[in-house]
Amino acid sequence: MSALEWFAHKPLGGGIFWIQERFYESGNRANIWLVRGSQRDVVIDAGLGLRSLPDYLRAAGLLAPAEGAGLRPLLAVATHVHFDHSGGLQHFEEVAVHSAEAAALLRGDNYEAVTWLWEREVARPPRPGWRARHFRVPPVPPTRLLQEGDVISLGDRQLTVMHMPGHSRGSICLHDKDHKILFSGDVVYDGSMIDWLPYSRVSDYVASCRRLMELVDRGLVEKVLPGHFNIFGAEKLYGLASNYVSQAGVCHKVSTCAMRSIASIALRITNSRVTS
Repeated sequence: MSALEWFAHKPLGGGIFWIQERFYESGNRANIWLVRGSQRDVVIDAGLGLRSLPDYLRAAGLLAPAEGAGLRPLLAVATHVHFDHSGGLQHFEEVAVHSAEAAALLRGDNYEAVTWLWEREVARPPRPGWRARHFRVPPVPPTRLLQEGDVISLGDRQLTVMHMPGHSRGSICLHDKDHKILFSGDVVYDGSMIDWLPYSRVSDYVASCRRLMELVDRGLVEKVLPGHFNIFGAEKLYGLASNYVSQAGVCHKVSTCAMRSIASIALRITNSRVTS
């Protein structure tokens, strides 16, 4: 299967494109965002990597030429290293990730990447003989380490890094202040927030959600482009964040701790079988 078949995209206007992996039919299917600028293009998250995303972008004509020869520089930014967002980073020359998860990406740590992919989730195999049980996030050397407050310049658009741990220790959002757009990764989307994975932490998540609420209170976000599911607005963002904060009491923390233990055991077993 070619990259053109595997991916599909939808233009949102303003140089932003929404890309998905057509045949990965799972709630874990991550949204991929292409943001084009006057001097640089940025891909936010990269999917599983079963087909080459840069090949798709070129074949679909989504990469505009630079003022000279060739195309504008293309940077892939991982909002975090979980497998559904980081598997495709292997196909990019320039890769950015938060420093807290850089070592996990560099060594191909499929425990921290929470790699679990099932055959039934892939409606059409990307190539003959492909098997889900062999899927791994490969080691990728990041070319840029991100920190809170860093600015990724696209020329006519600036994306500010917001370190928002909780879902994972290196989770980030990218804030386009001028356009009041938040690329939220898995920090928040229109669904249940997952805080029971290895390196998840409820107290961090509460602090991150309070930051999200503050963004809304200050009128700094009007549109959220999340890591999963559909786009939503400021009111929904505030509601999702405030609901998490209000529910994150003692009982929630105890149940989360139990779920994390179960998930940790399952991941260790799954990944040891893959490598054996």
